[in-house]
Amino acid sequence: MQILQEVNDFAGQRELVAENLSVRVCLELAKYSQEMKQERKMHFQEGRRAQQQLENGFKQLENSKRKFERDCREAEKAAQTAERLDQDINATKADVEKAKQQAHLRSHMAEESKNEYAAQLQRFNRDQAHFYFSQMPQIFDKLQDMDERRAARLGAGYGLLSDAELQVVPIIAKCLEGMKVASDAVDAKSDSHVLIELHKSGFARPGDVEFEDFSQPMNRAPSDSSLGTPSDGRPELRGPGRSRAKRWPFGKKNKTVVTEDFSHLPPEQQRKRLQQQLEERNRELQKEVDQREALKKMKDVYEKTPQMGDPASLEPQITETLSNIERLKLEVQKYEAWLAEAESRVLSNRGDSLSRHTRPPDPPASAPPDDSNHSSQDKESSEEPPSEEGQDTPIYTEFDEDFEEEPASPIGHCVAIYHFEGSSEGTISMAEGEDLSLMEEDKGDGWTRVRRKQGGEGYVPTSYLRVTLN
Repeated sequence: MQILQEVNDFAGQRELVAENLSVRVCLELAKYSQEMKQERKMHFQEGRRAQQQLENGFKQLENSKRKFERDCREAEKAAQTAERLDQDINATKADVEKAKQQAHLRSHMAEESKNEYAAQLQRFNRDQAHFYFSQMPQIFDKLQDMDERRAARLGAGYGLLSDAELQVVPIIAKCLEGMKVASDAVDAKSDSHVLIELHKSGFARPGDVEFEDFSQPMNRAPSDSSLGTPSDGRPELRGPGRSRAKRWPFGKKNKTVVTEDFSHLPPEQQRKRLQQQLEERNRELQKEVDQREALKKMKDVYEKTPQMGDPASLEPQITETLSNIERLKLEVQKYEAWLAEAESRVLSNRGDSLSRHTRPPDPPASAPPDDSNHSSQDKESSEEPPSEEGQDTPIYTEFDEDFEEEPASPIGHCVAIYHFEGSSEGTISMAEGEDLSLMEEDKGDGWTRVRRKQGGEGYVPTSYLRVTLN
């Protein structure tokens, strides 16, 4: 218990560190990270706008360059045409004048395109220099400053984390020292006795199995101390459909039906569970009684001072409280009766166990029957009257999960028609179309026990399977 307390204190200190980390560090860093993202996004948008302007200026420069080139070719072509017509003796004077005017016009247009191209080139070079020597350095400086502030804030966060760790280090050291002292003081024998008291069943040990002489069937009397004989001493009736109850402590666990009086549990466990339920019902009953008294006092106040409230409005609550009190009283009486019966069973089991084992066993009258007698016996099934312990269910169930059994052989195989998610105890999940090994057929309750290829065994709905027996 001391070790658990030290572990709890150790976990509390770790929770304190986690709380400081989440509130003082993580939350602040998360907010600051969002601010940094917005600022970084703004700087990149500013850089993209400046770059877009530079790209637009370069496109205008290319357009003016192509226009200048085209006008120069047109002017040269017009000049060649005018010179050819001037040397042609067949050309009229009007044609020659027209060609010269066209050449002059084209030459003027080429000069204008040249001037426009030069101006655009000068403007682009100026914008490009401003972009690379002014705008981009400013944006990069802003990004650098943002990253420096981010690193400083992150360093401060790590500093807060280290401070929180340093504050709890002495306490954690004390917890670890306490755990070391408690581990050295562990008393295994005492702990095992506590565990035994917590989980003991309360069943009496069975008596010696007496020899039954089948050579004298009329004089044979059943043993009242054997494993399968009813405790009331009545003779065992044989008939179809009944079998001896199994009381082996390490037997395989079968499905048990949970009852309200916990009779499906061993006597000692039943007594403890009934005691817990009784204490819980008594607490609820006391709570309802206190609530009824409070409602009565409130009703008296309302009757004496009507302006504070209507007394009739409390009647439904008072009626409901009285109903709950009556119900809880009946439940308390019921659990008290069950508890008294369980305690008497525990005491009687202890007395029977002591009386049986103080008497030496009786020697057998003759040799035990051979295999032929066993085979003839197997054809008959015994029938016993059901006792309050539940004769058809295993009595010892607390050891079922503590020992491994040899895996049983499959009796067939099956394919999952639908997907099933095994969320409850004893079930297993399976995927649609999965091949499974059939371990146990449906007993009429709609469930089939299967085993998966990758390991794991449990129950799945029979209607979800396509079964093939070996």
